[in-house]
Amino acid sequence: MSQQSVSPYGSWKSPITSDLIVSGTVGLGQVMIDGDDVYWAELRPAEGGRVVVVRRSPNGVKEDLMPAPFNVRTRAHEYGGGSYAVADGKVYFSNFADQRLYCVEGRDAEPRPMTLAGVDRRYADAVIDQQHKRLIAVREDHTDAGREAVNSIVGLPLDGYGDDARRVAGSGADGDSVMHRSDEGGGEVVLISGHDFYSSLRVSPDGTRLAWLAWNHPNMPWDGCELWVGELAADGSLKQPEKIAGGESESIFQPEWSPDGMLYFVSDRSGWWNLYRALDTKRTEPVGAMSAEFGRPQWVFGMSTYAFESFRRIVCTFCENGTWKLGRIETVSGNLEPIETSYTEFGSLRASAGRAFFAGGSATERVLVAQLDLTTECVEVLRRSSEIEIDTGYLSVPEAIEYSTEDGLTAHAFFYAPRNRDHRAPNGERPPLLVMCHGGPTSATSKILNLAVQYWTSRGIAVLDVNYGGSSGYGRAYRERLNGRWGIVDVDDCINGARYLAERGDVDGDRCAITGGSAGGYTTLSALTFRNFFKAGASHFGVSDLAALVRDTHKFESRYLDRLVGTYPERADLYYERAPINFTERLSCPVIFFQGLEDKVVPPNQAELMVDALRVKKLPVAYVAFEGEQHGFRRAENIKRALDGELYFYSRVFGFELAEQVEPVPIENL
Repeated sequence: MSQQSVSPYGSWKSPITSDLIVSGTVGLGQVMIDGDDVYWAELRPAEGGRVVVVRRSPNGVKEDLMPAPFNVRTRAHEYGGGSYAVADGKVYFSNFADQRLYCVEGRDAEPRPMTLAGVDRRYADAVIDQQHKRLIAVREDHTDAGREAVNSIVGLPLDGYGDDARRVAGSGADGDSVMHRSDEGGGEVVLISGHDFYSSLRVSPDGTRLAWLAWNHPNMPWDGCELWVGELAADGSLKQPEKIAGGESESIFQPEWSPDGMLYFVSDRSGWWNLYRALDTKRTEPVGAMSAEFGRPQWVFGMSTYAFESFRRIVCTFCENGTWKLGRIETVSGNLEPIETSYTEFGSLRASAGRAFFAGGSATERVLVAQLDLTTECVEVLRRSSEIEIDTGYLSVPEAIEYSTEDGLTAHAFFYAPRNRDHRAPNGERPPLLVMCHGGPTSATSKILNLAVQYWTSRGIAVLDVNYGGSSGYGRAYRERLNGRWGIVDVDDCINGARYLAERGDVDGDRCAITGGSAGGYTTLSALTFRNFFKAGASHFGVSDLAALVRDTHKFESRYLDRLVGTYPERADLYYERAPINFTERLSCPVIFFQGLEDKVVPPNQAELMVDALRVKKLPVAYVAFEGEQHGFRRAENIKRALDGELYFYSRVFGFELAEQVEPVPIENL
C-alpha cells in the first residue's frame, strides 16, 4: 500500500465518482424458474429504464426474451412487482406503456397481446392455471374515472382474448362476489372481488384450489390482511372461499403450497413474521418459531422469502437485527439449519430439487443473481448488477449499532466510518456525519453495498443509515412504534443516533447533516424544522405538506397515514402540526432542495415555499430543480447532479476543500 496522505475529512480523493455510480449498472430482481431454466428481470438505465426478462439455460447461455420497446413493468399499486410469470418456456408479462398483458415464446417471437387495448387496467402477480388453460391475476381497474380503482382476481385464457366466456355468478363469504363472466368481449373473467386489495395468488399442485391474500382500507398489508382459499371448479369458477388466517391486526405474507399439497404461509401473530402451515381450514401450526422475520412489508407484488426444495425441506431467508440470512427448514421437525454464505441481503428466493436461486448482495458486493447448490452449498453468480470492481480499501463496511432513544427504547442503524486506503485525517480531527433517512417509512435500509453511501465515506464523511422506529426487520412492535407518531419517533431516532456517535467519539457533533428522499425527506424536513440539532440538511423531493399528500395519492397508499398520523380530515389538526411547510419560520440551518418539476406527489411549491422562508431569514439555501423529473430521479445526469450538488453544498457549509472539481451549486446567503 502506498503512503497515506494526510487530508481533512471531506477532502479525500475517491475513485467512487458520480459518473461511476450512474454508469454500467442494471437493476436485478423477480427471479423465476421453469424446468432447468432460470429467469430474472433486468432494469436497464442505458435503455431508458426499460425492464427486460432474461432467460439463462443450463449451459449458461443468456438471452433477452422481448424486443424493444417492450418494458416489463406493471403500475398495479403504482409500485408494481410481480410483473411476469413463466411456464413451459412462455413468458406472460405486463407491458409498461399500455399496461396490457402479453405472451412471448422466445427471443425471436413477437409478443402477442392477451388483454384488450384502450382500457385502463393493470395486472400483477399472475399464476398459471394449467387445468383451465389460463392465467389467474390480480387486476386493478381504473376504467371508471369517477371512483376509486376496483381490485379483483381475474382469469384470462392463455391463447389470448376471445368472446365466448360464459357468465356464472354466485355469492362469496364476507361480502365478496364470486363470478365467472364475460368481460366486454375480452375473454376475461372476474373470479372474486369485494375486498379493496388482493395479492399473492397460488394454485395448488393438483390444480383444484386457489390461495390468495386480501385486505381492506385503512390497512396496509403489513398492518393486517387475510389468507383465503377457494375451490377451482371444473367450469373454472371459484367456489366456497374460506378464510384460513389473518385479520385486522395480523399480517400474512407469501402463502405457498408444498409439493404434497399442504398450505404454508408467514404470519406475525407472535410479534414476528414466522412460518406456519394450515392443517385444515380451521387449524394452523407454527413451523420453526423464532424471534426473527421471515417476511417483509409488501410494498410490491411477487415477493418471496422461502421456497420448497421438496415436501420435506424448505429453503428460506430470515432477518435478525436487520441482517438477512439463509437457511433450510425440515418440515417435519421444524428445525432450521443456517446456510453459511457471504451475503447479508436476499430476495426473490426460488428453489427446486437440489438448488436454489436468489437476488442478493453484501456489504462488499452489489446486487446479483445467484444459484446455490444445496448439496455442496457452493454459490455460482449468474449475473451481477455491475461488472465494475472497486478496491475494498475504499469501501466502508457497516457496523450494526443499537442505541438508546426516547421512552427508554432502543433504536437501530448501520454506521459507516470514513475509509480510503490513500488518505487519513489529521490527528484529533473527527469526521462530519451524514444521517440518512430511508423512505417508506415502513421499509428498511440494509447492509448491501450501496455506492451512494460509499461516495461519502470514501471522501471522509461518516454515514449513519438509520432504521428508525417504524422500520421492518425488528418485529411488529418495532414497526408499530411509528403509529400515530410519524415525524416524531423517526426524528428522535435520527438525532439520538447522531448524538450516540458523537458521544462515542466517532464523529464531530458540530458537523452533523441529515438527508432523505420522499418519506425520508419528510423526516429530514421535520428534523430541520422542529429541532435544532443538525447543522445542515438536504431534501430530495421531500414531503412537507401532509394534508396535500393524503388528499392526492393513489389507492394503495390513500389510507396509509390513518395509522401513521391520524384519520383525515377528522384529525386535520395533527396534519397541520406535523407539516414542516406550516412552520417554515422555525428553519434555522442551511438546507439544499432537489425537486422534480413534474412531481405530482410532492409538487414543486412545497419545496419553493421553504426555500423562500430560508431566503427571508438570510440562511444559506440552494434549490436545484429538474425539468421532466417526477417523484424520484431517473435520469443519469440528474442523479449525478444531485449527488455532486449535495457534496458541494456541505463543503461550503462545513468549510472543507474538495479533492476534485464538481459542478458548483448556487447557494444564496452564504
